[in-house]
Amino acid sequence: ERITQTVEITKHMVDIEEKGVKLRLTIVDTPGFGDAVNNTECWKPVADYIDQQFEQYFRDESGLNRKNIQDNRVHCCIYFISPFGHGLRPLDVEFMKALHQRVNIVPVLAKADTLTPTEVERMKNKIREEIDHYGIRIYQFPECDSDEDEEFKLQDQALK
Repeated sequence: ERITQTVEITKHMVDIEEKGVKLRLTIVDTPGFGDAVNNTECWKPVADYIDQQFEQYFRDESGLNRKNIQDNRVHCCIYFISPFGHGLRPLDVEFMKALHQRVNIVPVLAKADTLTPTEVERMKNKIREEIDHYGIRIYQFPECDSDEDEEFKLQDQALK
């Protein structure tokens, strides 16, 4: 059976508290993204959703009653890249190019544990080259503070 609609946006909310700081984290999932036979502009519902959330927040901020505003803006997109293949698919490039000006994109190599360390490194380098080639802006981790311990600095460098 052919899949006609690929993107169904589902939201999951989780309340997190760490060191007395409360945070409501909303995970927006897009199961089935890119699974259809024709994926032309299948990223559009995601882009529209992100734009709608920003517009709603702007309307709430511009209103008179700003005490109970819920911030449902999308601040980060964790984009999973298939480990099978030779880098980014055209769909990956189109999606990231459409969203990189709207939201921070963090590309993640999915199922990296199915590859050898050498294959992971090769794949990451290929993906980085393609991201640079296509002019896609991805999230850059900030520099850590100079007063952090060495273990944290090493972990920060590994993430980058």
